[in-house]
Amino acid sequence: MSSIIAVAKRKILLQKLLISVKKHESEVIEALYKDFKKPAFEAVISETSYVISDLKNSISNLNRWTKPKQVWPSIINFPSSDFIYSEPYGRVLIISPWNYPFQLAMCPLIAAIAAGNTVVLKPSELTFNTSQIITKIVEEVFDVKEAVVVHGGAEFTQSLLEKRWDFIFFTGSVPVGKIVAQAAAKHLTPVTLELGGKNPCIIDEGANLEIAAKRIVWGKFVNAGQTCIAPDYILVQAKEKYNFVELLKQEITQAYGENPEESTDFPRIINTKNWQRLQAMIEPSKVIVGGVSDEENRYISPTLLDEPELNSEVMKDEIFGPILPIISYHDEKDIERIISKYEKPLSLYVFTENKQFAEKMITSYSFGGGCVNDCMIHFANKRLPFGGVGHSGINAYHGKFGFDSFSHKKSIVKKPSWGDNPIRYAPYKNKLKYIKKLLSWL
Repeated sequence: MSSIIAVAKRKILLQKLLISVKKHESEVIEALYKDFKKPAFEAVISETSYVISDLKNSISNLNRWTKPKQVWPSIINFPSSDFIYSEPYGRVLIISPWNYPFQLAMCPLIAAIAAGNTVVLKPSELTFNTSQIITKIVEEVFDVKEAVVVHGGAEFTQSLLEKRWDFIFFTGSVPVGKIVAQAAAKHLTPVTLELGGKNPCIIDEGANLEIAAKRIVWGKFVNAGQTCIAPDYILVQAKEKYNFVELLKQEITQAYGENPEESTDFPRIINTKNWQRLQAMIEPSKVIVGGVSDEENRYISPTLLDEPELNSEVMKDEIFGPILPIISYHDEKDIERIISKYEKPLSLYVFTENKQFAEKMITSYSFGGGCVNDCMIHFANKRLPFGGVGHSGINAYHGKFGFDSFSHKKSIVKKPSWGDNPIRYAPYKNKLKYIKKLLSWL
């Protein structure tokens, strides 16, 4: 497989990919429903339309992104012209997850191709139907020397990781991310790891509880909570807890009806293994609302849990399902004690009318990205980098940041043959005081 795609060819491929994605959009939506009953509305806003928008953005900006960027030269190199060239890494492996199986496969592919790499794409084996459509689209657009889709389970993925790649892009869980990083380290292969974590959602005293409840219910239960940036647990000011819980109950009913199992807008858990993992997190004595489940249909209702212990099953790791713990706090020391118990999250959300409190929360803690008075919407802006920090990820992508993630930045200094300054050459006798004075100006 050739390791670099010329700039002119990249734009042609992305344009063909845009045509193909639009042509097969209805098939993608149908496949997502077959895989885990993802509603068409969610499939469009979080999968197909996002990919189409990403393609349009990449096509329109590709010439500007790929053009060498001129920077101010160093006076010590005078005269010179200095540039940053964006160079493809080469052969790229992309491993994508099952929760947003179309978007999280196609967007890294778009960024990798825009940067000029050739790609081996491994979609999730858990979303069979969507993976088949991805294969169909990629085969329709790309030569196998440019991009190819491969299929298999954990053992096959492990065999892929044993090969030498120029770059690896992985989206998934923290434990698997560590395996990917360990495999990449054998060859010093650069990586982007899009992982997850326990994302706190802080409700301040005096926050607009009505709008907070509406936005949190949407953010938590879209895709049945199977979203890496969904609120993982609520930290609510003790004085506001009762009213806020009542509003959450109302919003759940407003969104999904009295029986969410009958709602066409509520997806299912991806497989039985994940259903069982989530079911084990639900302590019946802690259930405020929900707690209804059906293993055969992989259904778990939107569930609120009251004050689970911090060492309980639901608070140990990222939940990744429709279960939302509600924990009260009295002061900022409580907030710090709880948030600091966990690794750096992918997202943090704070609902408040107090700008100073908001600023303190978003600057006091390290996390990938977040929102004030909303949740998850930072993902939608391609002008913002998306990625984690620490255990929640390495590097970022989206828009130009995706192009940069898949590009090596090559520094180039261009000097003319004239104007050669003799001060840098040996012998150095009587030059030290002059060079020290020159360097002091830099």
